Amino acid sequence: MQLHKRDVVTKAATILDDYGIADLTMRRLARELDVTPGALYWHFANKQELLGAVADHMLAPACAEIAATDWPQRIDVVCVRLRDALLSHTDGAELVSASFAAGQSDAVDHILGLLADAAGEAGVDAEHRMPAARTVLHYVLGATADEQSRLQWDSAGALPERQSALSGDVSATFAFGLRLLIDGLAAQRTVAADALS
Repeated sequence: MQLHKRDVVTKAATILDDYGIADLTMRRLARELDVTPGALYWHFANKQELLGAVADHMLAPACAEIAATDWPQRIDVVCVRLRDALLSHTDGAELVSASFAAGQSDAVDHILGLLADAAGEAGVDAEHRMPAARTVLHYVLGATADEQSRLQWDSAGALPERQSALSGDVSATFAFGLRLLIDGLAAQRTVAADALS
């Protein structure tokens, strides 16, 4: 049976969901696919490239076309979709963060482009659009990594009661943080206007 790239990515995503990122190794993936580890390197030069492909697979829903809306709504939709995609997989935020750091995810690049375009519409100058987009992306990745860590600790019964009480409505807390960032981007139009006067 011929091994296809999509089959490798699908099996890697299954291992991620079943066992977590620590157990997503090339050796284990090869064993699960009943191939030699060398067969995987035909499709992926290294583990970072594989993780990037898994991240792209995971983030496909977050990259879907967005109906024409104003820039704050687009940022909100992109970030909520991103969070949902990350939460739909075990260690999703950790895997995407690693792929982002290694520059291996086309989906993350696409999401950054959407956020940078929205930042431009908000009034952020060209030099700062990508840093603004990265700031929003870092917020989503960080907040979601924290949420996933708490879920794992809680499911193991190891989360202290005071930490459980602090979590509250996680979605509302996430939305509040996102609103702070969107409001900050909106303020850039005023900053730019003040600089010109």
